[in-house]
Amino acid sequence: MKDERLLRQVMNHPYPLVFATISGAHLYGFPSPDSDYDLRGVHLLPLEEVVGLDIGRETVEKSGVEDGIEIDLVTHDAKKFFGLVLKKNGYVLEQIFSPLVIHTTPEHEELKQIAATCITRHHAHHYLGFAATQWKLFQKESPPRVKPLLYVYRVLLTGIYLMRTGEVEANLRHLNESAKLPFVDDLMERKLAGPEKSRLPGADLEFHEGAYQRLVSELESAAEKSRLPEMPSGKDALNDLLVRLRLSDRRASNANGINQ
Repeated sequence: MKDERLLRQVMNHPYPLVFATISGAHLYGFPSPDSDYDLRGVHLLPLEEVVGLDIGRETVEKSGVEDGIEIDLVTHDAKKFFGLVLKKNGYVLEQIFSPLVIHTTPEHEELKQIAATCITRHHAHHYLGFAATQWKLFQKESPPRVKPLLYVYRVLLTGIYLMRTGEVEANLRHLNESAKLPFVDDLMERKLAGPEKSRLPGADLEFHEGAYQRLVSELESAAEKSRLPEMPSGKDALNDLLVRLRLSDRRASNANGINQ
């Protein structure tokens, strides 16, 4: 994506970025006309801000309206982000592999290769937990909204796909091509239509609870049968990449000082 408003977020970031991609509803395939843009990525703190007693900004967050669109920006320093990659955190995997790329580097491509070796069967717990949270949110609202229900189906289908293939797919429309759940397509159309159709006053809660429970069982079964490893194997590669990023940034700073 080459939206100039999003590119300016990269240009104005206080630190160099390893990558910046779009997450949220745009990545999931069901943005409403008024959906904000969730921009996520990895920044690199300079050596001076990581070797002292006071660590620099490990997380940079910024929200606001840019020429008519709401942008929510969150980036983590490479060390913090790489630590999350080694845990059963589906969010960071989706950010790394998001096809909606605003900024990339050769190190981002290297990170994709390493991240693939960090996917384990235990990532299923992330998707099961997130789905349970969204299901509770959907249940307690009156009338219920489309968005949390779509998130329930999205995360469960992403988890099932990940367990079966070892690949990260966050777009619900693509996931449903194989899942073939007709009611999911109907829900997406309602979400895409805008705020006036974002609620489900006549929702069949019993039907959706049945579908939710079936997909939970399917994800649990997929995790049990998955050929994914028990533990990530990319720690040494991530450490090597982090060291090279820190030292290359230092060399670049020194070169700029000499040139000046």
